[in-house]
Amino acid sequence: MLAQLIFWSAIFIFCTIAEIMTLGLTSIWFAGGALIAGILSLFKVDYTIQILVFAITSLVLLAVTRPFARRFLNQKKLAKTNIDGLIGKKALVTADIDNVNSKGQIKINGLEWTARSVDDEPIPMGTEVEITAISGVKAIVRKGN
Repeated sequence: MLAQLIFWSAIFIFCTIAEIMTLGLTSIWFAGGALIAGILSLFKVDYTIQILVFAITSLVLLAVTRPFARRFLNQKKLAKTNIDGLIGKKALVTADIDNVNSKGQIKINGLEWTARSVDDEPIPMGTEVEITAISGVKAIVRKGN
C-alpha cells in the first residue's frame, strides 16, 4: 500500500511540475488521475483497478475540461498587433544591411525599421527585400525575388 501511494504521489508531483513548467495543459489531467488513484491506494483497492481508474480519470478530465480551460486561458492572451501584417511584405533598404556591424534599415509603410539579413549576407541600399520575421524592433529580411 505504501509503495503504491508513493508511486501515485510521484506521478502527481511530476505531472504537476511539468504543467507548471510548460503551461501547455497536457499533464495536469494526469496529475488528477494520479491523485484519484493515490486515494484508492489508501483504501487498499487492487493495483489493476488503480491503474484503470488513473487512465479513465485522466482521459475524462482531458476530454471534458480541456476545452473550457483552453477557452479561459486564451482570453488572457495579448491581442496581436499589426506587426504580424508586415511579414511577407516588400520593403526598400534605406541603409546598407550588414549583420556583422549591426547596421541596416528598411522603409515600409512610410516608417523606418532597423533591419537584419536572414542569412547574414550584406544587402546594399536600394535593394527590395521581403520581411520574413520581426525580432523585437528589428525586421528580419531577405532579398526580394
